[in-house]
Amino acid sequence: MSHIYIYSPASAVRDKAAFRRGVQRLKALGHEVEIDADALRAHMRFAGDDATRLAAIGRAAASGADVALISRGGYGLTRLLPDLPYKALAKAIDKGTRFVGLSDFTALQLALLAKTGATTWAGPALGEDFGPEVEPDEIMLACFGDLLDGSAEGSGWTLPAADAPAHAARPKRHVREATLWGGNLSVLCSLVGTPYLPAVKGGVLFLEDVGEHPYRLERQLTQLLLAGVLDAQKAVLLGAFNRFKPVPGYDRGFSLKTVTQWLRSKTKTPIYTGLPFGHVPTKVLLPVGRTVDLVVEGRDALIFWGHEPHDHHGHGH
Repeated sequence: MSHIYIYSPASAVRDKAAFRRGVQRLKALGHEVEIDADALRAHMRFAGDDATRLAAIGRAAASGADVALISRGGYGLTRLLPDLPYKALAKAIDKGTRFVGLSDFTALQLALLAKTGATTWAGPALGEDFGPEVEPDEIMLACFGDLLDGSAEGSGWTLPAADAPAHAARPKRHVREATLWGGNLSVLCSLVGTPYLPAVKGGVLFLEDVGEHPYRLERQLTQLLLAGVLDAQKAVLLGAFNRFKPVPGYDRGFSLKTVTQWLRSKTKTPIYTGLPFGHVPTKVLLPVGRTVDLVVEGRDALIFWGHEPHDHHGHGH
């Protein structure tokens, strides 16, 4: 049984039913669930004003929980970055609390990595992943369970068949001891030029986004390219980019596939697709800031971090 602390650091919870279902499911799995006093607060689009949400983050850090899990993402953390309790968060992580989330939570994760080197986990949110009307995804649940019992050592996936020709010249690749970092593309781009983007060299960068049309994704990826971020990595992993509406008659063959092809022509850094992460039910958990190995052989890809103690945060950036 694990102690899970639920808090809302970004947008207000609008789907209360999903929130309740998520809490019930975690309890049914045998966990002790503690809900932050302001988890369901609302102020404009936020889960309480800035001071309220900063206090909630502080309580999550002080909770002593095994996992501090966000209720949802949305928007709200970038405006808090100058005032986050970095020392308290890093201390909580040192003591064993795993901070888990995705989407807007990328802002806190990358700022914390930049400021302290502490590892957080890119993974599920309460409502979207534990609270849907259908049963939660089995792979997500298994990965979450591995995190809780300390057995999480890596994640593997199969590269899409359409991607195979791009890597035919180098069918095998082994990246050793690289810092794994990344998250939501839009949020990460919003940190370029600020002190809150980690200066990772020789890392493995993973990216996902939701509701962004391919031309917008290309514009943001181009920003990372022109800022030198992509060329500084040993590999880039693209997760899910979904829930956007194509514009009939406009794109004429321009798509996520052509974006990826164009990007590959502009950087020597290998770009792999199909990472099971993003705003999709099937998502793995990824340690942001941990030193990892990446092995790609044919269409089989594996990120492995099992060579570091479970209770120490990563380094190497």
